[in-house]
Amino acid sequence: MATVVRENIGLLNDKLTVKITKEDYLTAFEKKLKEYSKTANIPGFRKGMVPAGMIKKMYGAGIFTDEILRSVEKELYNYLNTEKPEIFAQPLPLETNMSKMDMNNPSEYEFGFEIGLKPTFDIADISKAALTVNKVAVTDKMLNEEIDRMLLKAGKLIEVDIVDNDENVITLGMTEANAENGFNKENSVMLKQFSADLQNELKGKKAGDSVDTTLGKAFTGEALVKMTEDLGLVKDDPTVADKKVKLEIKKIELAEKRELNEEFFSEVFPGKGVTTEEGLRTELHNEIQTYWDAQSRNQLHDQLYHLLLDETKMEFPENFLTRWLETGGEKPKTPEQAKEEFPSFKNQLKWTLISDRLITQNKIEVSDEELKDTMKTEVMRYFGQMNMGEDMSWLDSYIDRMMKDEKQVDATYRRLITEKLFGHAESLAKPTEKMVTPEELTGMQHNHSH
Repeated sequence: MATVVRENIGLLNDKLTVKITKEDYLTAFEKKLKEYSKTANIPGFRKGMVPAGMIKKMYGAGIFTDEILRSVEKELYNYLNTEKPEIFAQPLPLETNMSKMDMNNPSEYEFGFEIGLKPTFDIADISKAALTVNKVAVTDKMLNEEIDRMLLKAGKLIEVDIVDNDENVITLGMTEANAENGFNKENSVMLKQFSADLQNELKGKKAGDSVDTTLGKAFTGEALVKMTEDLGLVKDDPTVADKKVKLEIKKIELAEKRELNEEFFSEVFPGKGVTTEEGLRTELHNEIQTYWDAQSRNQLHDQLYHLLLDETKMEFPENFLTRWLETGGEKPKTPEQAKEEFPSFKNQLKWTLISDRLITQNKIEVSDEELKDTMKTEVMRYFGQMNMGEDMSWLDSYIDRMMKDEKQVDATYRRLITEKLFGHAESLAKPTEKMVTPEELTGMQHNHSH
């Protein structure tokens, strides 16, 4: 009769020894041999008439090993399903000498497996944490700058010969220097969006001229963040500012501002009934404030994430997890690769344990209706931008097809459950409010690591 013995071999790290006797596998082995003799196609013998001795000689060793391993696996998972230890991933087999298995001398065998146990922990108390809601107030200066930007964007562009005006729009070829697979993109940038030093360097330049610099010297603050995103770079990568870039001037234009009138108002805010500059400023103020309030909330959520991750203390079976990183994935890793990846991997595991407990304890759920509504909103936003017309009768069947796409559903579910999780955490927080500038808030958002 098979047995499973459990012993501790380290911090949150146990060994399971599965011992099986010949009675656990021998009957299945003999049955499998008979099945082979009925189905094997061997030249010189009619199907089903191959002598048992020949089948055993030709296939017996492999069948014998398979049946032993099948019995071991069955006993191992029976034990796990019965005892239900809280483990990470799957048991890792310890080295076994397979050469000792002899079908002509069936005996008892032992197989060892290593398991990593999940830790016990107490989640950090959010209600006692020193958190800050960093708020941005929309100013007249911000409104004036946004209106100027909108008037320029909606105005006409006239090609000119030389860079000599803050309102110049410069079409650039932006190529990452000394990088085999670096970015190579064309962008249109207003002169005043560059850093002060680069603005001075660009003045007097003509089409065909070029400048060698770095992203951090070419752009600062929010302009650097936007350009980082536009180039498809990782926004939190600390090396972004040091990336060398060649800026080649393709074309120079001067933007003529659009007239501030009712036609412009209706284009900017269609259907809002805006007929005056005051009405425009009110709508714009609300829109900008909504944006910065969302950024403020995101930054608070970032504080909550780091609070929960950094202040929730837990230990891990590090030796087991490092070994699992080496052997448990789709592609094996070297010990060096596993060691390098482990800190990030451990943080991911820690956050998964914390978030799973918060979701379970607080019964946070996402319903099918919420999934459908979210998908519908996203589709309408996408097609609305493409001006697909008012007839949206096809939408329900389109959403039904999306709901059958497991990847789409999973991605939407994860986003919604994360939003609800942070919404719950936010409800427990007692932050103080602090007024900051847009640049300060942007700096907070892009100087953290998850």
